[in-house]
Amino acid sequence: MPKCSIPLPNLLRNSVPKGFNLRFHSQTHSLQSHSSPAPHGRDDEAEPPVPVEIFKSGTQSGSYKLGDSTFYSLIENYAFSCDFRSLDRVLDQMKREGRVFRERNFIVVFKAYGKAHLPEKAVGLFHRMGDEFQCRQTVKSFNSVLNVVIQEGLFTLALEFYSQVIATKSLNIHPNVLTFNLIIKALCKMGSVDQAIEVFREMPLKNCNPDTYTYCTLMDGLCREGRIDEAISLLDEMQIEGCFPNPITFNVLINALCKKGDMVRAAKLVDNMFLKGCAPNEATYNVLVHGLCLKGKLNKAISLVEQMVSSKCVPNDITYGTLINGLVKQGRAVDGVRVLSSMQERGRGGNEYIYSSLISGLFKEGKSEHAMKLWKEMEEKGCQPNTVVFSALIDGLCREGKPDDAREVLFEMTNKGYAPNSFAYSSLMRGFFDKGDSHKAILVWKEMADNNCNQNEVCYSILINGLCKEGKFMEALMVWKQMLSRGIKLDVVAYSSMIHGFCKAHLVEQGLKLFQQMLCQEPETQPDVITYNILLNALCMQNSISRAIDLLNTMLDQGCDPDLITCNIFLRTLREKVNPPQDGREFLDELVVRLVKRHRIVGASKIIEVMLHKYLLPKGSTWAIVIQELCKPKNIRKAINECWSRLYC
Repeated sequence: MPKCSIPLPNLLRNSVPKGFNLRFHSQTHSLQSHSSPAPHGRDDEAEPPVPVEIFKSGTQSGSYKLGDSTFYSLIENYAFSCDFRSLDRVLDQMKREGRVFRERNFIVVFKAYGKAHLPEKAVGLFHRMGDEFQCRQTVKSFNSVLNVVIQEGLFTLALEFYSQVIATKSLNIHPNVLTFNLIIKALCKMGSVDQAIEVFREMPLKNCNPDTYTYCTLMDGLCREGRIDEAISLLDEMQIEGCFPNPITFNVLINALCKKGDMVRAAKLVDNMFLKGCAPNEATYNVLVHGLCLKGKLNKAISLVEQMVSSKCVPNDITYGTLINGLVKQGRAVDGVRVLSSMQERGRGGNEYIYSSLISGLFKEGKSEHAMKLWKEMEEKGCQPNTVVFSALIDGLCREGKPDDAREVLFEMTNKGYAPNSFAYSSLMRGFFDKGDSHKAILVWKEMADNNCNQNEVCYSILINGLCKEGKFMEALMVWKQMLSRGIKLDVVAYSSMIHGFCKAHLVEQGLKLFQQMLCQEPETQPDVITYNILLNALCMQNSISRAIDLLNTMLDQGCDPDLITCNIFLRTLREKVNPPQDGREFLDELVVRLVKRHRIVGASKIIEVMLHKYLLPKGSTWAIVIQELCKPKNIRKAINECWSRLYC
């Protein structure tokens, strides 16, 4: 990393916009504005905070007067309870009586301001310490206020406060390691990682050696920017400098590598941990389990949890929840239930999120009886279902074709004081539409509006799709226009549903116009294979085969691979609407070649699978092109790397 040639105050001054004024001298009595109103008929200014007799005990030592310790105790008590009105009275009384203020009294107040989310008040009181209370500020009180401001997320304010205090010669405050750590943290949170690095390089010039927290904060900032290699190089540097990493340091790097999917390097870092005598903790294992689940290596994740237990490291709710969620996503909800049983045997009960994940997964896998059994077990074990669990059960029952039962669960949910969310209502709407009961689905939609539940783009898409499937195209068009007038973002499902509606109403040209609009949208709203299949089928039904071929070319150009339905549309058209009829072998063969030439080997492989299932053998030259693409050095290296990854992890 580059050495910094810019003086630290100038660096920070340049990174902050002008216009901030951090002095709050006009807020001498502003503490009162944040306290609760006084009871009627009482004069706050005349009322002493406590009876005078309470100060008549205690000894006098040096500059401290009789009762000073009582004042200090009152400051701590009022600060702890965030009673700023009483705290203001105590400070005023101490000031009138010429009492001695200690810096740690103010640090206690600064922490109270942080607890009450009043960072500006902390800054204002800091500036008043010297002139008004005759208490000299040091780097301790400075760091306390800086931390309060940063904890509140006011990073720009923190940098300006830092620059102003350091530049004030009369304060004579010199930053220490904690100060630099806080500034580096603020810069990293702002995304100014390069500036954080420059501050880091300035530290030795200010007689401050970075500590483990400094390195850890900077590593985290680099990892969030995707600069993992630079973060790992810092790990080597800190050890050379005699600063030894702790588990948190390793966890930052391991977490970044796992999120990137680089489990090989993550595993090597764990080995490095052991070599350095730094044992992995629960957080380390949780990160690794999460990474393995993301990569679909569920068996490895299960083995890791077993290794975790054998290492005397107790898995927590995060460990089990991550593993169970990973199993559910891989269609292994039954294995997830076994993990829950193992968890309960070790004395840990499942929480609402674990149960919701399992119930949802079991329903999706068609195991409704298991899901209902788990629901009853959850209630028997005293785990009260929340909105997430109720919503999972409603969605599951609708998937099973039981929307009326799901409706009863919705009533139970509301009776227990839980407000149904958009997911619960949209699931219920989909369930009634799938059953062919559009009337009840529309009643659910109206109930959503009556209960002020957010009708988001998913809800609108389900309503439009359901109405189009029921043949109520004009009603769907009205909902579409309402969606546009409310400024709700259109998604792929909404577009595809309306295109389908237009095509069913024999208004294919209108559907194509909507398709053209989709091509101008953001990447997440681009047409998918379902959209293309709807239009391809409509064009082929109209005998517009040449236009269908043009649309297929657009599909390939846009990076969307054909699927089994696409192939079936063209095979049926070539067989029924072309004279003489064709079996489609040459068509699919050419499609494979075109995909390979675009280096879309996965899409080409799927078309070959379709051909083989339909006994349409590809040409020898087609096989040769596919094998040649597969054997390219970059593809071979990718395959070898994947093999090593599986072996190592």
